[in-house]
Amino acid sequence: MSRNHLETDYLIVGAGAVGMAFTDVILKETDANIILVDQHHKPGGHWNDAYPFVTLHQPSAYYGVSSVELSRGQKDLTGWNKGLGDLASGAEVSAYFDNVMKQHFLPSGRVQFHSMCRYDGDKKFTNILSGEEFDVSVRRKTIDATFLKTTVPSTHTPNFSISPDVQFMPLNNLPKVRKTPAGYVVIGAGKTGIDACLWLLEQGASPDSIQWIMPRDAWLLDRKNTQATEEFFFDAIGSQAGHLEAIATSESIHDMFDKLEACGWFLRIDENVRPSMFHGATVSQMELEQLRRIKNIIRLGRVQSIEHDKIILDQGEIPTSPDHLHIDCSARAISNEEIKPIFQGDLITPQMVRSYQPVFSAAFIAHTEAAYGTDEEKNNFCGVVPLPNHDTDFIKFTAAFLMNQYKWGQTPEIRKWLFENRLDGFSKLLASVKPEDTEKSALLDKLRANAPLAATKLFQFMNEIN
Repeated sequence: MSRNHLETDYLIVGAGAVGMAFTDVILKETDANIILVDQHHKPGGHWNDAYPFVTLHQPSAYYGVSSVELSRGQKDLTGWNKGLGDLASGAEVSAYFDNVMKQHFLPSGRVQFHSMCRYDGDKKFTNILSGEEFDVSVRRKTIDATFLKTTVPSTHTPNFSISPDVQFMPLNNLPKVRKTPAGYVVIGAGKTGIDACLWLLEQGASPDSIQWIMPRDAWLLDRKNTQATEEFFFDAIGSQAGHLEAIATSESIHDMFDKLEACGWFLRIDENVRPSMFHGATVSQMELEQLRRIKNIIRLGRVQSIEHDKIILDQGEIPTSPDHLHIDCSARAISNEEIKPIFQGDLITPQMVRSYQPVFSAAFIAHTEAAYGTDEEKNNFCGVVPLPNHDTDFIKFTAAFLMNQYKWGQTPEIRKWLFENRLDGFSKLLASVKPEDTEKSALLDKLRANAPLAATKLFQFMNEIN
């Protein structure tokens, strides 16, 4: 079969949230042509494989691509997110990305989307259904928008053995349950484990029927502090100022976590168990109350195997049976810990440049590509914020973001871009403060005063860890 030859300015591998956010800014800020390649049948990446009750963990207003609103501009009126900004469902996010592609990208005439295609490397890809092969001449850059390797339960292979007579499923299949099991065993302490437990409770399962295998307790974030609207100014900006002060005034790493919890930056499920994990998962206070209803939490390390009548863990075993339903939530959403320069010659590798915000990061990286010259200059603005895993990863994670934030703040063009970009709500919130708002101004003064002190303390703690 002969190969098909294509030409473009940018070849973007992966049409998930990162690839879409990058495309959107390049399309707006340059005259470039773009080819997107993805193995799914429509854009959205892992959202195509997500469990049916998944929602965003942070407000919809700051997710998606810069030029198209995702949020309904409403607060949730019911449920455990009541009173906070709406959280788009997985179906809504998937439909949103499909709409962005069909109504905005493709009609521009500058974007091609090759779905159901496997990228073979070296600017070559193959249509999975037809076998048709393509090679691409790229005039500017290739973008690896798959580098962060997002995984979801439905595509995850557990790293433990499972007896064939055991009921075992990803949480995707929970809505299909038609027979009451002897009990539920939720395996995993991250975002999906939290979502599985909350869904079971919301659907009426007794908290006493749930066993939650939690290899590590996690520090969690309070969703109320992520609301970048005037109504929540003192929650959002107050928490940021408080968290910088907590770091700046801490006398040790242990003391820092204590102070971060005391100021409301961090939450934990069990106040008697000190967390050793931090993935940036976000919960509301009402969700936290529900999670605390589950008392049968198993803290014996990771699962080694699920056998006919027992589950073997790192540090012991617990009984089970074929009548129990075992729910796999063990996949880590973004699992790679490798870091590489974002700009390397003709390759761009999007990673996080702002804490907790991969889509904003992709949009900012695209703007940096469009607006600045050398790789050195671009990488200076786009220091990688490393993905956190262990609790102490919070230190280098936060230090890296503060360094980026400082550089952005010193650059008028970037300050203007941040203010005008939909994915950055906090710049507008800060800019809304008038001199006569003495209470708000005092909070901003506190934030600015503690930022350099916090950065210094974080670098001190990093040296201690190293």
